[in-house]
Amino acid sequence: MAEIRFAGYGGQGIIRSGIIVGKAASLYDNKYGTMSQSFGPEARGGACSSQLVVSETKVLYPYVTNSDVLVVMSQEGYDKFEPELKENGILLVDENLVKHKPPRGDIRVHLIPATRFAEQLGKKIVANVVMLGFFTAITGIVTYEAMEKALPGSVPEKALDLNIKAFEKGYNFGLELQKKQKDPQ
Repeated sequence: MAEIRFAGYGGQGIIRSGIIVGKAASLYDNKYGTMSQSFGPEARGGACSSQLVVSETKVLYPYVTNSDVLVVMSQEGYDKFEPELKENGILLVDENLVKHKPPRGDIRVHLIPATRFAEQLGKKIVANVVMLGFFTAITGIVTYEAMEKALPGSVPEKALDLNIKAFEKGYNFGLELQKKQKDPQ
């Protein structure tokens, strides 16, 4: 079982990120998933998060208590939810938007310039999908194939090609990062 939290601010696609991963896990990876969300009083610009529990068996408690994986795309999200990350958890950080502290315990920190990559692709709005690709490569909680199938119908049809490019950019960056960590030459 994996407890996952995406955190950022309204307008970044944080809620949609949880929905896409849940869809990939439950519809295309034959896993079980539950998702809940929370956001501040402002629709855009306020703090928000989506919480997802993914499991090989039925999910008995649908809420995240201590995250195995924390994906942060805002400083406020990091400050609020990093203390809830398990001591041996995985922290994925948009390094353009978040300044993180040295990790506590055995937390594995992985940095990606998701927003910069999205800007290079032409639309800052796909930074969350860049992050989803990175999440997929680093965690292995859902497969590449399941995420690829979950994107159509989860993003606007007219922007599907851009979202696929964004996903692949994050995924390939994650694979390269892991390769460098295994063979640091």
